[in-house]
Amino acid sequence: MPDHPPLRPTTSAAATWAPLARFIAAEARLGRWAGKRPLTAFVYEFVRFGVKQAWACLFGGAMVALLVGTYLWYPHGARLARYDFLFLMAIAIQAGMLAFKLETFDEAKVILIYHIVGTVMEVFKTGVGSWIYPEPSIFHIAGVPLFSGFMYASIGSYIARSWRLFDFRFLRHPPLWTVHVLALAIYLNFFSHHYMPDLRIVLFAAAALLFGRTWIYYRIHYRFRRMPLLPGLFLVALFIWFAENLGTASHTWLYPRQMAGWSMVPFAKLGSWFLLLLISYALVAIVNRPLPVDARALQGGDAQPVST
Repeated sequence: MPDHPPLRPTTSAAATWAPLARFIAAEARLGRWAGKRPLTAFVYEFVRFGVKQAWACLFGGAMVALLVGTYLWYPHGARLARYDFLFLMAIAIQAGMLAFKLETFDEAKVILIYHIVGTVMEVFKTGVGSWIYPEPSIFHIAGVPLFSGFMYASIGSYIARSWRLFDFRFLRHPPLWTVHVLALAIYLNFFSHHYMPDLRIVLFAAAALLFGRTWIYYRIHYRFRRMPLLPGLFLVALFIWFAENLGTASHTWLYPRQMAGWSMVPFAKLGSWFLLLLISYALVAIVNRPLPVDARALQGGDAQPVST
């Protein structure tokens, strides 16, 4: 992919978190050493990209680990139901991320909205039999355990954290109002397609029309890299689909065809996750306004390291 230098120098985000602050200088020395040779520079940036992705996935990764871990080791017959334990742990993780400044309060507000949006859809979808939660719980609404909303919130958390960690900039981003109209249409279609024709083909076409020419610029270390936004969103949706397979394999929720025995979630569900991801993107964009890529980044200039 083409690369471009950054807009401006930035201070490492690790400086605001005491356990990591002591490593900033050492990491900077490592980066300068690695940058002296093409091979070591590539390896360093590749590893740095993986570390940043893992850091962005902190909330979602913790939730998936809890789903699998409680399925394997949560004691049968415990007084606190597994779903309720997941709910309380999700609250603790969210509180910890705010306390340790891993997430801003503005981001948390948007993620809370997505939590509510996701829970409403869960109540509807389980009501029409799209999937079920087979275990009991105290903290639930209409049979939907409240931890389920945090699974949607984890997607919003990933996008918000990635936005900051990779210092996103955009080329030819559509107006935000059009993105929000599309997100609303997608959300309504998740309900209406049970009673009316499914408009997802139209929604895919609308997404292609809006974002087809949009490029996302992101910084791993010294330079901007870029890729088309739509393939980037598709890759994120693919990993969500992988996570959903772990969720159903751990019997946290099940589709009707999985009641007689587990089978992989149909690949067609990837389209649903892609559309749902657009809703999350639209909500996060309320706080993290899409900034245009600076002309200096397109034309060249001095490079500075991006925040960790």
